[in-house]
Amino acid sequence: MSENDNKSKKIEKRPKKKTGVVVSDKMDKTVVVLIERTVEHKLYHKKFKRSRKIKAHDHENKYKISDMVEIMEVKPISRDKSWIVVGKKEEKK
Repeated sequence: MSENDNKSKKIEKRPKKKTGVVVSDKMDKTVVVLIERTVEHKLYHKKFKRSRKIKAHDHENKYKISDMVEIMEVKPISRDKSWIVVGKKEEKK
């Protein structure tokens, strides 16, 4: 009985959240967010940056270039967009 109870419990997934800088706001209701992370080389232990650009949905068109924003992964909105902008973190100087 206890095995069946464990299988029936739902596992809640936390949505993925990332923070990045808006690099483009030219599209309607879409912003391009640049996300940078620091990686260490396995053999040489040198640290270097890896970056990725993600298109995120901005329903109100209120985020502008150089805004630091937080984005969250959701179900796909279009072919390229599966992230939405949750909010503004702080302005990048």
